[in-house]
Amino acid sequence: MGRVMPSQADHTPRTEDDLSDGPAETGFRGSDDPLTRLGLYSYLTARERRGYIAIMRLFTSTLLADLGAGEVAAALAEAERRGEVEPGESRLETVVDRLEQLAKWGNLVPGRREPVATIAEFTQSRMRYQVSKLATRVQREVDGVLAVAEGAREVSRELLPAIEQGLAAIQHTVGEIRTVERSGADGTARRLREDLARHVTTLFLQHDEFAAAVRDFYAYLGSVIARYDLAPAEMSGFKHMLLEYVELIAKDVLRHSEPIVDRLGALERCRTDLLDLLGARGDDLSSSSALPRFATRPGPAVQPELMERAPGRRASDWDGLADWFVGRPGRPSEVSALRDATSRAITALLTNVKRVSGVGGVDPGRRRDLLTLASWFDEASPEAAHDLYTSAFGLFSARHLALCNEDDAAAPDRSWAEGARVRVDVNVGNRGERAATGRIHPVTEDPLGRAALLQEQEQRRRRRDTAVGELAASAQDLASARLSGDALEIFCELLALAGASRDTPAEGGIAADPISGLTLSVEQRRGHSARVGSVLGTLELRDTEVRLELTEPMR
Repeated sequence: MGRVMPSQADHTPRTEDDLSDGPAETGFRGSDDPLTRLGLYSYLTARERRGYIAIMRLFTSTLLADLGAGEVAAALAEAERRGEVEPGESRLETVVDRLEQLAKWGNLVPGRREPVATIAEFTQSRMRYQVSKLATRVQREVDGVLAVAEGAREVSRELLPAIEQGLAAIQHTVGEIRTVERSGADGTARRLREDLARHVTTLFLQHDEFAAAVRDFYAYLGSVIARYDLAPAEMSGFKHMLLEYVELIAKDVLRHSEPIVDRLGALERCRTDLLDLLGARGDDLSSSSALPRFATRPGPAVQPELMERAPGRRASDWDGLADWFVGRPGRPSEVSALRDATSRAITALLTNVKRVSGVGGVDPGRRRDLLTLASWFDEASPEAAHDLYTSAFGLFSARHLALCNEDDAAAPDRSWAEGARVRVDVNVGNRGERAATGRIHPVTEDPLGRAALLQEQEQRRRRRDTAVGELAASAQDLASARLSGDALEIFCELLALAGASRDTPAEGGIAADPISGLTLSVEQRRGHSARVGSVLGTLELRDTEVRLELTEPMR
């Protein structure tokens, strides 16, 4: 066989009809439902996602990537040696399957076949692929999610004054352009339009960055204040870092919002002129010289679905910017939502700090401890797991080492499940709170009860005075006395206080009652026994001398 020319179908430039009817109509292309674009994320949930991600990174790492299966296989072989993909992913047959599947999902766009010189090579040639625009954006977001830190995102507070200055520069430039156009200086007007486009693009990029940072920060803040497993040290760190940072962000937003709203109101009155000036740039993509016309179909040079304008070139972009700072009936602004979220976040953080540092509230969550215990159970053998369970939860076998109380009718061999029920308070059973809730009712006045208490107190005082009189009359001869029970009780109280005041038994002790005027002294005396007579019997204190004296009472 001689040499043949390459197929014309593989090298003929595509027209607009070819772009709409050719093999590029895969995945979500040709569908009116925008939700079909979500198929671009399918490779992230596949079992072979590591190989798919490596292929997509290869296509998105360079501009205008046009790769075949052989080139992809060679690059995957290097990744396979580094351990970044599973073994076998660099095989040519596997790479062909992966590329075809990515083309079905819409991530890759099949292009021309590889150039060949013979019919034998033509039968073995394969498609070359290019990455679609939306697939590039998806992969860029995937790499960003995999690389971003899980902590709080720093909010660039310096962007707010930059946004205010950008709005002022745009307003000033629009006025200069109108003045120059009336004077007929086309060169100066063109330069001012370029400055205006630069100011608008910079403004929207700064606002997008600031809004995204605020959303990420408050999303992290919401996940923190909802956690109940933070240790006191961690909660203290969040208290000092987040509370101060949240308050700082909120103050900056509120301080710069008012001048920004004034600038947006001034630009609202000249928005039509602003959009006209942005669309009238000589180097704008909407002009006829920016994109070549298709030769096979008459009509406008640019189709709307093929063009994504720069930010700030549409009225909806300015509406979104204004809605972030200015509220409307039924739709509060993002600034108002930020202020409310800040108030809720500070309240929740203070509540959690109080809960963690308090002593009378609900016990903090034990999620971290339980996860650690679960890991121990997962690593333990069956025998060790039983011992671990017993040690962790304290469920030992019942051992009765003492007699039951007289009021406990349950027998020692009776199961706790069959015993009497234990009363559980409503707060403990429903909410786990031990502290009493509800309003404490004031104590009402009870004249009869008060009179009864006063009468009872007077009777106790008279009985004590009578007992003190008995002790005073019998102080010289306690052995032959017949003390009443109340008098003997007062004597024993003084005796216990006098004994407690001694450091050693050889020392003497004294106890005095200034109200009744009684003073009792105790001394150690070998061979002497002190006796105290009473209606209950005789109290004998061996090797002890006791003296009872009466002084002037404090009445």
